[in-house]
Amino acid sequence: MKTIQITVAPSGETKVETSGFSGSECREASQFVEAALGARRSETITAEFYAGQLQSENQTQREG
Repeated sequence: MKTIQITVAPSGETKVETSGFSGSECREASQFVEAALGARRSETITAEFYAGQLQSENQTQREG
């Protein structure tokens, strides 16, 4: 299941986490939230992001 979780700390700092997405699909899905919250301070890439890239590369190699 694809989810976007938004956590707001008492200090006002926000954290946006996505799960169930592969590759850059997560960035596209959460873009509207990030735009509303303002500038990003940091980003942590998860294994799901890289798994999507590997699948895409493997598929391209098989087709070529």
